[in-house]
This record gives sequence, C-alpha cells and structure tokens, in this order.
Amino acid sequence: MSQSEISPEHAVSEFLASLPGLTLGVAVSGGSDSLALLHLVHEWARLNHTKVVAATVDHGLRPEAAGEARQVAGVCDGLGVSHTTLTWQGAGSGGNIQSMARDARYRLLADWAKNEQVDFVLLGHTQDDLAENLLIRLARRAGVDGLASMDDRFERQHQRFARPMLDVSRAHLQSYLQDRDIQWVDDPSNEDEVFDRVRARRALVTLADVGIDSSALAQVSRNMSDAKVALHDQMADLAWTHARIESGDLLIRREAFTDVPVEISRRLLLVALQWVSGNGYAARREPLVALLRSIQQNQGGTLQGCLVTVDDQNCRIGREYAAVKSLSAVDGIWDGRWNLEGPYQPGFEVRALGEEGLRQVPDWRESGLVRSSLIASPAVWGGDMLVAAPLAGYNKAWSAKLLPERAVFLP
Repeated sequence: MSQSEISPEHAVSEFLASLPGLTLGVAVSGGSDSLALLHLVHEWARLNHTKVVAATVDHGLRPEAAGEARQVAGVCDGLGVSHTTLTWQGAGSGGNIQSMARDARYRLLADWAKNEQVDFVLLGHTQDDLAENLLIRLARRAGVDGLASMDDRFERQHQRFARPMLDVSRAHLQSYLQDRDIQWVDDPSNEDEVFDRVRARRALVTLADVGIDSSALAQVSRNMSDAKVALHDQMADLAWTHARIESGDLLIRREAFTDVPVEISRRLLLVALQWVSGNGYAARREPLVALLRSIQQNQGGTLQGCLVTVDDQNCRIGREYAAVKSLSAVDGIWDGRWNLEGPYQPGFEVRALGEEGLRQVPDWRESGLVRSSLIASPAVWGGDMLVAAPLAGYNKAWSAKLLPERAVFLP
C-alpha cells in the first residue's frame, strides 16, 4: 500500500459529495471491497442526512451465496440500513455464464433501484480492478478504448451507477476493515485460475517486482481514458462537418474515411453503425477494419445489421433489409427507432417495406431515397396489402419519424 495513496474515507467522501440526489444504493456481495464501501457510505450518509439502502445479488452459482447474503443482511440490520437480496434464476441456462451473470446483476440492481427510488447505485470497484482489467485487455490486444479506465459514473438499464473507490487499493480497504474488526467473506472463485481475473491478479504480484503494481497500471488506464476522450472529440468534430441524416440513414462524406488518420475514421464508422443499428455493443475490430478498407476502396459491405454503400461523394450507412425483415409491431414503434402515426385500424401492423411493398409504390423514385434504404424502411400493412410507406411517399395520411432519443447523431 502506497503511503501517498488517498484514504478510503477521503476518497469516498469527496466522491459522494459530488453526486446529486438524496438516496444512495450500495451493491454489497460481502467481499472486502463492497463491505468497506457499505461502511464508508453509511458513515458519510449519517453525517450528510442521506438515505442509504443496500442489495445483494445471489446468482445461484455457489451454494454458499445464500448464506453470504444473509450475513450481509445482518450487517445492514446492525447499521440500520434496509437490505434486499436479489435472486437470479438463470444460472442453469447455458452460454457464457459469467457474462450472463454480469448482465443479470445489473438488470436486477437497476430494477431494485427504481423500486427504491435510488439516485445512484454504488459499486465497490477499486484501483486493483482497473489494473486487472488492463492486464486482461492487454492479453486480448485491446486498443485505447479497451485499455481505458472504467467510468466512475455510467448508466445501464436506465439507472445511474457510480464507482466511488477507483482511487483506492484493495489492501487499503482491507486495512480499513481490519482496524474496525469487520469480517468479510472470501469468494473461493477468487482463487480459481480458470478465470482471467484471478490469473491477472496473480500476475500483478510478479510484475510488482519491476515497479508495475496496481497503482501504476491504474494510472496507465486513466492516461488511456484521457487519450480516448481526445480521440472521441476529434472524431465528433469530423462527424459534425461530414455527416448528415437522411430519412434514418447516415450520409458521410467519403473524405472522412480517406483523408484523416485511420483511428479517427474507424471510430466514426463504429459509432455510425451503432447509431443506425441501435446495437449497444461495438463491432469487433477485425470486421470493422475490413469494412473501413472496403469503403476506402470505393466499395461497401454489411456489418452489425447495417448496409454500407459508397458513391463518388458519400458513404451511406442504412439498415440492412435482412436485419429487419422479420420485425413487426402493432404499436407504431418499429426497430427501436421509428414512430409511425396515422389512422390505425385493427389488423394493421408495421413491417419492413421489402421488395413486395416497393412494387406497390410505382413512383417510389420521387422520394429521392435509394432502393436499398426504402426496402428496409417501415411500412404499414394490413395482411398482405400495403397501407402506407411514409418514407416512400405512399399514403400521406401516415408519417414516420425517428424517436427523439434516436434522432440526433453525436449530439
């Protein structure tokens, strides 16, 4: 533990003082990090007239977990903090169980927080987690974004989360608990080398001999975060100059992919694909770079449910018909981004226009949109009969508008 390291009390107090809101939730597993966070938040809240509630997620992955949740409930009762155990029922459903458990944890915590009217859910990630993440992502040959620090505040499942202890080491937190004779639970999976994080944690012990400790690696991740922000800002400047929205498609001037550094072009393509598709996950680097090369060669391609075409002036990124052909809606909200309004009747549904629909719009060329974009556009159907195709200009009684949260590219 570095003598110059910020104390847990100071780190948490400074962070919490910057958060708006009157109710804080703490996710507590019973391990040293989250248990220290619970006590630190409780101490601060008592002095600052803030309500604290706590939750423990039982993933059902270990038989001991239910007992550990009861132990946390007992600690919370002693502090006068309301506690809830959240149970995940999906442990036996196969797939990447760790990833599924993580997603379930955030979903359960977000639902709990909304019910408790929690302003922020606080998580016990530490400086050590930053260092371990950096090592894991180095092994995966990550770029700047992958090596960047965790966000200390973020939103998931429409709930705000925060990490107040990213400047504090695990060793310092354990000393804090030991000084107060507070016992924590050691998860046996923290010793199982089948997990990348455990191997990274043990590698840190060896690397410390050459000065590469958790503090140094955490600082590197923060440096990467600064670089990430700078690169994003440069990409956003490029987008504001070279990109425009046309009926749900993005049109980006070709020089944005040919006359600027490749890292900036790659970032622009990545966020453009996410904006059009609504996919919350970034495309993998290899296919993204391959598509970028294709654009630079005046060709196009498909990726992440998007169709990319190139002409002499622009790169057009629109929805790929294959990605939306099976989507249907009866409430007017389609593909997570379009809102259709008009004289609804029972039996109407919104589906992609497709080639069959396009054949029922003889003057579709007057819309000014290319065929590939129109066939992937929303249309109103009554069985097999086309009722309206707003983007193709068919039936003016109907309109199709992007939802407000999807209507602006890089605000």
